Amino acid sequence: MRYSPERKESVLKKMMPPHNRSINQLAKEEGISEATLYNWRNEARSKGILLPDGDTGPEGWTARDKFAAVLETASLNEEETAEYCRRKGIYPDQLRVWRKACEAANDWDKQAGIKLKSEQKTNRKRIKDLEKELQRKEKALAEAAALLVLQKKVQAIWEVPEDE
Repeated sequence: MRYSPERKESVLKKMMPPHNRSINQLAKEEGISEATLYNWRNEARSKGILLPDGDTGPEGWTARDKFAAVLETASLNEEETAEYCRRKGIYPDQLRVWRKACEAANDWDKQAGIKLKSEQKTNRKRIKDLEKELQRKEKALAEAAALLVLQKKVQAIWEVPEDE
């Protein structure tokens, strides 16, 4: 079934903030199949339109949607950002957190390097401790073996029965 561009646009607006209606809910209300609604949403997303998943609120937005919101507000002043947030049903604080996450995402290699170095340091210390423990046990084992050999020699020299 073909839908008019006006109807399609109207339904897509219901998916957008601040309404954030879920596709399941819209399918029941509008009498349009969920598959069609998913296709419309994916098509709109591919054109760069911010269309978060409607059933979870801003906390459930995909990383792509959050990044799109950060991009859309990058050049806005504080007043314009507040207006944008009201329209989209998000808080400016959420937007700030998302912006910091986006900035930190570009440092992933640096953060991974720091984490790797920390893990390597921990592993080297653990290996060193294990080697020390192994050395201590090898020494104790060598002592025990030497004592057994000496005990057998004493028994052989004195011909002491092993029962005593």
